[in-house]
Amino acid sequence: MSAETQTETRGFETEVNQLLDLMIHSLYSNKEIFLRELISNASDACDKLRFIAVSDDSLYENDIDLKVKVTFDKEKKTITISDNGIGMNRDEVIENIGTIAKSGTRSFMDALTGEQSKDAQLIGQFGVGFYSSFIVADEVTLLTRKAGDSTDNGVRWHSKGKGEYDLSQVEKSTRGTEITLHLREEELDFLNEWKLRSIITQYSDHISFPVAMDKVIEPEEEGGETTIEEETINQASALWRRAKSEITEDEYKEFYKHVAHDFEEPIDWSHNRVEGTNEYTSLLYLPKRAPFDLYDRESKHGIKLYVQRVFIMEDSEQLMPKYLRFVRGLVDSSALPLNVSREILQSSKVIDNIRSGSVKKVLSMLEKMAKNDPEKYQSFWTEFGKVLKEGPAEDMANKEKIAKLLRFASTHANTADQNVSLDDYISRMQEGQEKIYFIAADTHSASSNSPHLEIFRKKGIEVLLLSDRVDEWLTSHLTEYDGKSLQSVAKGELDLDKDNEESKKELEEKTKNSEDLLKRMKQALGEKVDDVRVTTRLTSSPACIVLNEHDMAMHMQRLLKEAGHAMPSSKPILEINTDHPIVKRLTDEKSDSKFNDWSDILFDQAILAEGGHLDDPASFVHKLNEMLVSIAE
Repeated sequence: MSAETQTETRGFETEVNQLLDLMIHSLYSNKEIFLRELISNASDACDKLRFIAVSDDSLYENDIDLKVKVTFDKEKKTITISDNGIGMNRDEVIENIGTIAKSGTRSFMDALTGEQSKDAQLIGQFGVGFYSSFIVADEVTLLTRKAGDSTDNGVRWHSKGKGEYDLSQVEKSTRGTEITLHLREEELDFLNEWKLRSIITQYSDHISFPVAMDKVIEPEEEGGETTIEEETINQASALWRRAKSEITEDEYKEFYKHVAHDFEEPIDWSHNRVEGTNEYTSLLYLPKRAPFDLYDRESKHGIKLYVQRVFIMEDSEQLMPKYLRFVRGLVDSSALPLNVSREILQSSKVIDNIRSGSVKKVLSMLEKMAKNDPEKYQSFWTEFGKVLKEGPAEDMANKEKIAKLLRFASTHANTADQNVSLDDYISRMQEGQEKIYFIAADTHSASSNSPHLEIFRKKGIEVLLLSDRVDEWLTSHLTEYDGKSLQSVAKGELDLDKDNEESKKELEEKTKNSEDLLKRMKQALGEKVDDVRVTTRLTSSPACIVLNEHDMAMHMQRLLKEAGHAMPSSKPILEINTDHPIVKRLTDEKSDSKFNDWSDILFDQAILAEGGHLDDPASFVHKLNEMLVSIAE
């Protein structure tokens, strides 16, 4: 039995069918990107072989001239993109080609909107370069053999982009990958030498390997033979090694699309060359859109590492911290050995210096954008702000710089827009105000309607409204800014009137007059509370929960409990508003059972207002209903 007959038919994931159909119909306005994506993939394959062959040059198989070639056949209606790069074995074909995004396909599909422009953006963020083939082709064949494998270990992959693909073992004399696209009838205009050349020049001129096409040479003399010569179409030089003055804005943008596999242009970039002991070049980009898996800290993102133009590895977490994982681009160092490993990178002073320099460049780029183009920065913040908020906890050296870039919603405008910087807040602080006040809640609505804000609104003091899940983590590490401490309005004691003797006296009097009530409520609530006291926060609500300074917010405790985490036991403080009608009625309540029920209801209401979770919601509903019935009677 020949290898060719050993064909296996395998099914795509269900979601892949939807994705392929979506790509075909959503990216119709920019069909030529298929060629850019396939050439970029071929270039990456050559990069990988060049790196691996540093330690094993037998992988070249006596063919050291790495290149990408594009051919077309008008009769067969095909376009073929081939390379002599690293190639793939059978398992790698299944992993990289047979599955679109090995994890998270369902998440991606859930994010689809049904609007062509937005869907196209999502596709670009997903990194499905190979599958852009189906924009112009109704049938795709891939032949590949991994460098170093025997010639009979070639793999043939074939699909019509429906529900399945065929996989078979074949003979392949040369290493690398060859992709043949069988064009749709309506896409035959791509079978044109001039058009293919112009697309390569436009989108792939920066590729550091030759991208070649066959050129027909007409005979100089009549009766002579027509010959075909291979011609390099692109510059085939590393763009980042060229002088900045020689690179156009369009070239920078197209290189970004190549290195990031993104369909959209970047929002900004920084090209830097550092000389001296630690000589390196960096080209760093800020994307316009967040990828769908941005909040997965374990996903692979970001920066490619080159050593003297030789590709070493991608997604190197040593080059960029997690909170800047949205940054795309590359670093090319002349101070590292070609045989550098991930283990060596972890303890390399050269890498530490490169990382430090790259981080400062990114933060400087953002700072400049925030200052000179607030609208553009706001657009960036909307996409990547939540990730940047991880920075103060991870990067102590740049905490102040990161804090300067943070944006929040606040009671100043009372909208959900996160457009208030800490500097903005400080510029509006009242005379004598020493703290930056904030409140963290599950949603913006919950934070903006919290009873804790009542006294601040009465006094006209601005409060930052935090509603991102990362905010609790942020505020536990960012405790001060510009000499001003950050204070949660829902934790600890407030000192708004610490110098106001009249307010102090009033509080002492209210506490003294409510001693019996406070004692009785504390007894009724038992182990649920640490204490019951007269409030300094409330003006219209009957009660609120106050946490200790270092306690986690109620909504975060709830989320962690739901995730299966054991939470340390901590008892909150219940503050009551003695001027409220319910509390006044409670003062006069003779029945111990009704008093206890009222106390439980007030406590549970306060818990709910903070985004907390009731241990026994049915009991709360039952007691509340009974009270409503008694009032109605």
